[in-house]
Amino acid sequence: MTAAPVGFDPATATIVVVTFNRSNLLTGLLDSIVLMDPKPGRVVVIDNASSDDTTDVVDAYRERLGTELVYRRLETNTGGSGGFSEGMRTAYELGSEWIWMMDDDVEVLPDGLARMGAWAPRFKSIQGRRYDYDGSAFYWQYRIAERMGIPIPFAPAGFDATGFKPMNSGCFEGMFIHRSIVRQIGLPDPRFFIYWDDQMYGWLASRKTQAVIVDEFVLRRTREIKQWDMGIRHMNASSNAYRYYIMRNRAYLKQYYRAHDVYSPVLFGLGTSMTFVKELIRLVFVERTVRGTSNLFRGLRDGGTIGRDRSWRPMPALEA
Repeated sequence: MTAAPVGFDPATATIVVVTFNRSNLLTGLLDSIVLMDPKPGRVVVIDNASSDDTTDVVDAYRERLGTELVYRRLETNTGGSGGFSEGMRTAYELGSEWIWMMDDDVEVLPDGLARMGAWAPRFKSIQGRRYDYDGSAFYWQYRIAERMGIPIPFAPAGFDATGFKPMNSGCFEGMFIHRSIVRQIGLPDPRFFIYWDDQMYGWLASRKTQAVIVDEFVLRRTREIKQWDMGIRHMNASSNAYRYYIMRNRAYLKQYYRAHDVYSPVLFGLGTSMTFVKELIRLVFVERTVRGTSNLFRGLRDGGTIGRDRSWRPMPALEA
């Protein structure tokens, strides 16, 4: 058995998995958790009302997983945002000290929890690294241009001798966060449905603690995605749903920025325009089509309504 890092108890950690109609991928992830050493204290699986055999798959792992398995099947599909919000709520209410978020299309490396736990005594919001489907190192855009609300695609990929870099963003495919930070900023916002929710949550965490990405490979993607190879970077294929929410949810970013007094109409508008152009480039060069632009405009239109809602409020803190 791999020795647990000093100052970190694996039993206090919970892995939260959100899944929807991908039982084949979920099987791979649960298989990888079986092989983990050390294992987390529990695994929480949030099922977004799948219509496949997800429930049967989860039941088949209750005895062989080697740790407590908590399964929540939601009545409707709440998107990744709603699933992660419910998953974090469940893990928090179960008393978890550390919550490790991930989608169903990854596998955990056997010593992944030990590698993340090694940083737990120093930091409270931690992002590990991930291998892509082809085994290459995935580049995650860990810094955002705050006032524009967009990732910085040229943030340095390398690490120095410290083994970590400060971040002001987040990704629910691997975010490792302490309950004290969750208590202060509240649950992930389910209103996003998909997209921008984890960036916002990571930004909120970075305002409460020193958030970092560490030079530790802990996950491996198991789903191949069509990409445009740009040399040192890739651009993934998208979907009409993603295109809609990418633009609509800019309004939620705007509302959070207003609530935290960092909203700049000019700079944020520039970030929205750059996002729109990026999605047009994605359509042309990755998906080889111009169909789908209507979803971008629909997102902007519906986002305008959200952005004008002066009764809107951010997610509340969980502090008593």
